[in-house]
Amino acid sequence: MSIINVTRSSMPSYEEYCDEIKELWESHWLTNMGIKHNTFKDELEKYMGVEHVELLTNGHMALELTMQALHLSSSSGRYCNNKGRKGEVITTPYTFVSTTHAIVRNGLEPVFCDVEPDNYTIDVSKIEELINDNTVAIVPVHVYGNVCDTDEIERIAHKYGLKVIYDAAHSFGETYKGRKIGTFGDVSTFSFHATKVFNSIEGGAVCYKDDDFGKQICSLKNFGIKDEEHITGVGANAKMNEFCAAMGLCNLRHINEEIKKRKQVTEWYMERLCDIPGIKLRKIQKDVESNYAYFPIIVDDKVYGKTRNEIKDNLAKNGIYARKYFYPLTNEAECFYGRYDIGNTPIAKHISRRVLTLPMYSELSKEDVVRICDIILEK
Repeated sequence: MSIINVTRSSMPSYEEYCDEIKELWESHWLTNMGIKHNTFKDELEKYMGVEHVELLTNGHMALELTMQALHLSSSSGRYCNNKGRKGEVITTPYTFVSTTHAIVRNGLEPVFCDVEPDNYTIDVSKIEELINDNTVAIVPVHVYGNVCDTDEIERIAHKYGLKVIYDAAHSFGETYKGRKIGTFGDVSTFSFHATKVFNSIEGGAVCYKDDDFGKQICSLKNFGIKDEEHITGVGANAKMNEFCAAMGLCNLRHINEEIKKRKQVTEWYMERLCDIPGIKLRKIQKDVESNYAYFPIIVDDKVYGKTRNEIKDNLAKNGIYARKYFYPLTNEAECFYGRYDIGNTPIAKHISRRVLTLPMYSELSKEDVVRICDIILEK
């Protein structure tokens, strides 16, 4: 019995990658913004259709250092009207914990907004009621490749003078209403982790427009160093190395084919699982050119007759590993015990108790998908 994991990293051929890294044995330049790093950055700017890209070690540091570079912390006194109180950031608990951690590690307070029941992104109708004098930013999350209501978020941010940082870790390669996904907000951050649609083994990026922000993020990812003799910020070591950049360059050449294959896998799932009472499928949004990042199902056990956990366990017994993604919500994580009321985000709570993301990667065969669906549909 072959094992099917929830995801599998996309990789170029062995020969292609070896050819890409060959010159590193000649230059011995392995990190600190070398030729692969800079070439990768240039190629991403072209592919993503954005003004500027900065590369980082991972998506988390992209998000965390972006908040630092925008001076959102109350310690700066730049946005927070009440000195001594934490600046507040409106976000969603229906995300990977990295989003919430990045806010907290910047000395900011996450304020959790509920999500839309159909696309799982932030419910924009509930944002304004959460804004107060301490609010400094909105961090919406594109979920499973579903895109937030960017028009309404932009309207709200402009009205209240707030920064918008999109967590776009799930949305590489997408367009929305004809715009590339990285062009929205003040900054959009991406993860190139090995589990994503597009990967550089480990990696991350920020897309931005403001040159001053670019100088800040470039310095902060290199210990806060401005130049050889000046250290102007308290930064981190978040520089992408040459081997990761080389993998990114290789995978970028194949990304369109990767997305095309994932679309086919999605269609196979849809054929077998659509119109099954008690199983709700993700619908591709209007005006979105999807990357088919994930295939989540929402299981209503009262209608379907089995719980999400029962389906997951049955798949695992057959060597198929699905994931409860996202569960738990970030506002109920043990590290935040007693700090937040998950009753304030009832839709997110409801979905998190019923969601199961099925295996999704370009190399899944139709036979694999049939096997997965047959097990799910067993009564």
